[in-house]
Amino acid sequence: MSLKAQLEAIIYAAETPITLEQITQLVKETVIVEGADEAEMKSRVRSSLEELVGEYGGPDHGIEIRQVAGGYRMSTKPEQHEVVRAFAKSLKPPIRLSLPSLETLAVIAYKQPVTVPEINDIRGVDSGGVIGTLLDRKLITTAGRKQVIGRPILYKTTKEFLMRFGLKDVNELPSMEEFEKLVAESFQAELIPAESAAARENVAAAEPEVASQNVSGAEKAG
Repeated sequence: MSLKAQLEAIIYAAETPITLEQITQLVKETVIVEGADEAEMKSRVRSSLEELVGEYGGPDHGIEIRQVAGGYRMSTKPEQHEVVRAFAKSLKPPIRLSLPSLETLAVIAYKQPVTVPEINDIRGVDSGGVIGTLLDRKLITTAGRKQVIGRPILYKTTKEFLMRFGLKDVNELPSMEEFEKLVAESFQAELIPAESAAARENVAAAEPEVASQNVSGAEKAG
């Protein structure tokens, strides 16, 4: 099997972004050359990876190989997002973050490292409870304490955050306006089904009451 074929298979099978060092260790037997050291093997693997990235970058591929969170992973190309989104909507929807959680996550992503009081000042509401949710989802983590009175805890985004949003690092974050649009779309997609369900519940709750009123009216008339 060729080296590029092995690299392709490894990146495809990896559940999380896989680093150059990890890949080199996995294909060491393939690239080993008498007298070659670790640096030379890594260089050969890097060269083959760059070729593979270039090939997937062509117009005949709907997916690409990108550097994300310090490693390599396969992902759909931006121009294919609409068709993939349509497919995803036909599946069981994923668990979404609430609007307060998304707003808080956005503040942390763009202002990190940041404290809860600073987040509260920006959002205008208490974000203490939301922080716990984001910590549980491993989207944020602590980043020490701010050297001010009270020494409040600082928060920053995690590698999991980069993976969820398909980012190489925080420098790839879209503009705040674009992020807010994504947040609004995500929340709206969840809000509409919820409103529909609430409306159905209201109608169902009202039907027995109407029936009771009709019976009572009939009895009085009798």
